[in-house]
Parts: sequence; structure tokens; C-alpha cells
Amino acid sequence: MPLSDTAIRKAKPGTAPLKLSDGGGLYLLLRPDGARWWRWDYRRPVTGKRNTLSLGTYPDVTLAEARNRRDAARKLLTAGADPGEHRKAEKAAGAERAANSFEVVAREWLGKRDWVPSYTVKVTAWLENDVFPWIGGKPVSALTAPDFLAVARRVEERGAIESAHRILQNCGQVMRYAIATGRATRDPVADLRGALSPAPKRHHAAITDAKAIGGLLRALDAYTGTFAVRCALRMAPLVFCRPGELRQAEWSEFDLDAAQWNIPAHRMKMREPHLVPLSAQAVAILRELQPLTGRGRYVFPGARDPKRPMSDNAINAALRRMGFDKDTMTAHGFRAMARTVLDEGLGFRPDYIEHQLAHAVRDPNGRAYNRTAHLTERRKMMQAWADYLDSLRTGANVVPIRKAS
Repeated sequence: MPLSDTAIRKAKPGTAPLKLSDGGGLYLLLRPDGARWWRWDYRRPVTGKRNTLSLGTYPDVTLAEARNRRDAARKLLTAGADPGEHRKAEKAAGAERAANSFEVVAREWLGKRDWVPSYTVKVTAWLENDVFPWIGGKPVSALTAPDFLAVARRVEERGAIESAHRILQNCGQVMRYAIATGRATRDPVADLRGALSPAPKRHHAAITDAKAIGGLLRALDAYTGTFAVRCALRMAPLVFCRPGELRQAEWSEFDLDAAQWNIPAHRMKMREPHLVPLSAQAVAILRELQPLTGRGRYVFPGARDPKRPMSDNAINAALRRMGFDKDTMTAHGFRAMARTVLDEGLGFRPDYIEHQLAHAVRDPNGRAYNRTAHLTERRKMMQAWADYLDSLRTGANVVPIRKAS
């Protein structure tokens, strides 16, 4: 006799499991602890061996739903498939899809990046906040160009156009990693070229006029903040490295007798060691600072905690105190200042300048230059640059002589 909901609810557990049959091999197993499990008995195709398939628990799976699941399993059996093996295959496929989801692949890709920690944090936040909630659970092989466009559009619509471009770029990198690891066959992000609004051109504010540079340098010399920050301000135009590289400088990286600064690869954006020839002026500043901070790790330690480097906003904050707003001069602007004047004013070769800026410079054979490339020429350039800045600081009427290339 077929079961009814009333009969199921009235059934009481005993000391042994009790089978409540519904017909067609379907029954409800009532266990002594009160649990109610739907079961379906059938015989495997080919071997004819008896097997039992679990169809869920009551009342989460209703009587009607249990019958539907039994009927679906019987259709598979009639077609010659084993419902139990079919379920195992579905579970395996589901596990594979989960292992190949965009989020899983993206986190694996992130783990293989050798970026500076701050950039890793930024990219991870972009993915976690703007990508994973929408497509993180989807298999990489099933994602399409519209899926990625919808992700980027949400970011674009809130006005973060540059971030939308960066996020799309990162998604493309994840997809190419998925292709390389055999989990996708193509990168649909590549189809979206030109789909977003153009990203606004961003330039770090910098002073490049000779007379204005002289005024800036005199202001740096007159800064009344801490001595460490004052020295960092005076060093910034002389070495024109990235602000993070300067503020995290360690005394162990400097050879003042050889007048050079060896920045290790793990602190560089391009993850390549970088050598900075030091002018006589830069060495003098460091020797002046050494008695104050030389017994510690950092050349420019933090004001509150000397065991940590100065804050990433220290130089910009000092510039603001001196009256240089963010649209006039920034800590990063010392790089743009040097690049512009060394090229257009002093006429040094662009590849010398780019190499000193730690940009990706290639030799004629397409190979990356090593850290000592053109070292003699770069030493001369750095000293000429420091001497030129001195002349601007004193207000001399300087007419730069273009260097022979």
C-alpha cells in the first residue's frame, strides 16, 4: 500500500530500523533515533546485483519529491545506466567544476605572483570585492566575454574607470593562467578590447621648470620637521627612486665608500635588484644622518616606531606643509622631474635615464639589462644631475649644455 504523509508522521521509531514501503522499490527507513531516510532498491544493469540509492531525508525531501527522484532514477536504469554510478559521476564533475572555478584559479594565480606586498593586497581586494561575488563560483571554461564585461561595467558605473580597466586586465591574466594549466581553452577577456570608456591619463604632479625647481630645493633645505624626514626630502630629488624604495631603505644596502645603493629584488616593483650610483651630495647627506639612525635597520625610521620605516605619506605630508599641493608636486614627482630634465634639459640618453628609473629596458637583442649596465655612464649622469640641482638651488643662471649621445 502506498505511503501517505499522514502515515509517515504517525509512524513511531522502534528499537530496530523500520521500513515503510511506498512501492516500486521506494521506502522510508525509520531509524531508532527518529531519522527518516528515503531509500530506493534496484538491481544493477549487467550484473543484476542488488543496490540501494539514498534519495534524501524526510521532511526535507517530501513524499512527492522522493517519488520524482525514484522515477528519474528508474529512467536511467531503463536506459541501461546505473543510477548509483551516475550520481558518483555527477559528484565528481561537481568537484572538478569547483576546483576549476574562477575564484580557485585566481587565488592560485595570485599565490604565484612575486609582487610587492602592497600591490598584492590591492589586486586581491579588487578580485574579492568586485569579481568573486559575481563570477567566482563559475568554471573558468564556462565564462564568456559578457560575464567579464558585466563585472567591469559595475566598477565603471561607480566612476572607477581606471580600476575597471585594471580589474579587466587582471581577469585576463587569470584566464591566461587557466589556459596554461589546462583548465580553459581561450581568454574571452581579449574580446573586450575597447569595450570600456578610456581610462583617464594619470600623471604624478611634478615641477620641471628650472626656476621652480630651485625654489623647491630651497624649501626642502628649510624644512623644519624631523631630521630624518628632512634628509629623505633632500635625498628624493638626488636618487629619484620610487617613494616606497626610499622610505624603506636599509643601511645594509648602502656602501658609502663605493658611493652606491644596492636595492634588493624583493623591494623593487619589477622584482629585479637595482643599483643606484650615489652622487657626492647624496653620500654627504647619508653620512650626516648615519650617527642618528645608523645603529638601526632603517635609514629613515618612523617617528613613532624606529623599528619600522617612515610612513608612506611622510614625504607628501611634508610637501603639503611647505605649501606644495598635490597638483603641484608629489613624492613620486621627483621621478618625473628627473626624467624630463635629464632628457630635455641635460640631454642624457633616454636608455640611461630609463635604466636608472628601474624601468624595463631592453638591449638591442631584446634582453633585459642587468643592474650594472651602463654603470660608468650612469655614475656620471647622477653626479651631473646633483651638480645641476645645486646650481638651481643657488639661483645661478644656468643654461644646460646638452650631452653628446
